[in-house]
Amino acid sequence: MAADEQLVTVHIATQMEAQIIKGRLESEGIPVLLNYESAGLIYGITVDGLGEVKVMVPRCLAEEAREILGVV
Repeated sequence: MAADEQLVTVHIATQMEAQIIKGRLESEGIPVLLNYESAGLIYGITVDGLGEVKVMVPRCLAEEAREILGVV
């Protein structure tokens, strides 16, 4: 992923689900960045957005990623 490439969120998931999605997208050749707040990861909680993970991909590949994930 180029440093100047704009990323967009294609899905919001739990940590475990996000890791599975990351693997799926990367197997299709789509680079993925997982963006999360560390306290949720450390404490394993998902309350009021804490613990949510944003699955982010380059803007130019977002539509393809959503199709792969079945997200509209």
